[in-house]
Amino acid sequence: MGTHEGIECIEGVDGTGADLDGPGWAATRSWVERGLSEGERIERVVRLRGGWTSEMRRLDLHGPEGRRSLVLRTFTKPFFIRHAEGLLSREASVLGLLGDTDVPAATLVAVDATARYGDHPSLLMSLLPGTVRLDDQGADVRAGLLADQLVRIHGLRVSSGQRPRTYEPWAAAERVTPPADTEQPKLWERAVDVIRREPPAYQGCFLHRDFHPGNVLFTGTADDPRISGVVDWVETSWGPADLDVAHCSTNLALLHGVPEGLRFADRYVAAGGTLAEDRGARLYWRMLDALGFAPDAEKVAVPWRELNRVDLTAPVLTQRLEGYMESLLDAYA
Repeated sequence: MGTHEGIECIEGVDGTGADLDGPGWAATRSWVERGLSEGERIERVVRLRGGWTSEMRRLDLHGPEGRRSLVLRTFTKPFFIRHAEGLLSREASVLGLLGDTDVPAATLVAVDATARYGDHPSLLMSLLPGTVRLDDQGADVRAGLLADQLVRIHGLRVSSGQRPRTYEPWAAAERVTPPADTEQPKLWERAVDVIRREPPAYQGCFLHRDFHPGNVLFTGTADDPRISGVVDWVETSWGPADLDVAHCSTNLALLHGVPEGLRFADRYVAAGGTLAEDRGARLYWRMLDALGFAPDAEKVAVPWRELNRVDLTAPVLTQRLEGYMESLLDAYA
């Protein structure tokens, strides 16, 4: 089970006032308030857009020490509620681990992974600065920063007791369904054949597992951006660096076009990262990720369109996904 189809973006929309005062939220609000400093109160609640797997809210607080903001992640969809204990417990553990590193991640405040205290499984964390940037302008500069950040994540050293679970694939040959309106059935057959094998041997490392532009926050100007945060650690895993590179590559291909997706692996290596030497292994990991977006690559664009990428229609995304898969076969097969 993967949540790669969701994009957990920290980007504000209009305030919703007493959003946590509505039906079905009283217990969650009470749980949050019990964890606040003495005299602190929730002054404003702002829904954050870009989320698909969970609901995200910014909580603006006011108290004797001044103002601060926290972020509340809540699972409300039945599928994710069923898996919330594992997802939120994993994220809580990873946030605690990252606190001693140079990876810019939120600080854990509290977690209620089984909704023991609240209405829904929830996690409360600090608010990171910056915004998600998905526009084409400056995409090449940001891609270089993404590669450098990913190398640092993969370089994290953890003890055997801290090591996250082994990765789970998000596609399998017998489960891939091509788009109903595809004009390239042979392409899909060739692509699926690539993953009809045992996974290649790999040197494991610490994976974000859902690393892509929608899960990275930036500050600075378009010409001089800086990464200010990496979010959404619910899928953190142990596995091949190629898998994280593959996921970011697919997303870049869908967001900015096939060439940008193809370039990301080279950017990663240039930043000091190490990928599989065998061409067949590189193709396997990249295709395994790309096929995880079938049959409907548009589902990832629902939150992207909320962040002003209204140009990413279903036909555009299908064309880009198929173009990316074809280019992978040309480059590595």
